[in-house]
Formats: sequence, structure tokens, C-alpha cells
Amino acid sequence: MTTVVAVAGSLRERSHTRVALRHALDAAAEAGADTDFLDLRDFDLPPLNPDVEDQGDGVAFTRRVRRADAILLGTPVYHGSYSGVLKNALDYCGRDEFDGATVGLLAVSGGGFPVSALDHLRVVCRTLDAWVVPHHAGIPQASSAFDDDGFADGQLAARVETLGRRVVEFAHIESRSE
Repeated sequence: MTTVVAVAGSLRERSHTRVALRHALDAAAEAGADTDFLDLRDFDLPPLNPDVEDQGDGVAFTRRVRRADAILLGTPVYHGSYSGVLKNALDYCGRDEFDGATVGLLAVSGGGFPVSALDHLRVVCRTLDAWVVPHHAGIPQASSAFDDDGFADGQLAARVETLGRRVVEFAHIESRSE
């Protein structure tokens, strides 16, 4: 069975990123995947110091990422890029976690389309030898894209669902390094 892990790069209590990422993960589960949601609020990941082994929950976090066939990365947009907490979490990872993995990208913006954050994440994932699916989910104008029940915009909801399905469909496009 394909395993998909989602990493939520937001610490906000009422995070649109987390809502959207769970929506994508639900679609992955409907496509037949075993899923795992990694909320960075639940991990003690201090700023990475490469000179210190076994920092905080780094080993537990990377172990869960490494066991996935596909990874969904979700981030709010800060200053045109992805969040610092997601950057720090990715710093704990390396090629052991990403080499050959299929990655789906999701970014949520309070303003316009979050293309630069998606591009920045795509470059990081390619550097780690991951295979990033061409389809991404960018959610602009977050305050009007969501309501109390989730997505207020059906087209955006469908785009996020497609992302969840695509990471399952392409999860084994490359073999994972052993």
C-alpha cells in the first residue's frame, strides 16, 4: 500500500494551510493510500544545529517522513516564500527522506497566487532528489477561500483533491533509495 505523509508548515491555531492539507490527505486516502499527518506544532524541532545529534524530535520526525512513498508539503506564504517552521523541518531532512519520493506542493496566501512559495519549495525538493508532481495547489485570497466548513470555493477544493490523488497515482514513478 502507498503511504502518504503530509507536513503542515503552519503553527497558527486556525490554519487555512492545515485545513487544505487535510483535504488533500483525505483525497489521498480515498485514492487508496495509508496516510499520516505531521503537524509541526506537535514536534519539538529547535533550530537545526548540525553539530548536535538527536535534537528534539528530529529523529522521530524524519523517521515518519522517510517511511512515506509520497509527501505533501503545505505552507502559508510569508514574504513571498514558504514558512520558517517548514524550512527548519526540511533542514532536519535530507536525501534519506526525499530521494526518489513523490512530493506534492500546497501553498496558501492571504494575497495573490502563491507562485513564488511553490517555486521555492519545488527547488528544495528537486535538490533533495525528490520527484515533484507537476500539479500543485495554490490558494490565493485565503480569507475568502475558506468558510467554517472548509472550502468556500469548490474549484479550489477540487484542485486540492486532485493534488491528493496525484501523489498517490505517481507515488512510485521513481524507486526509493534503500
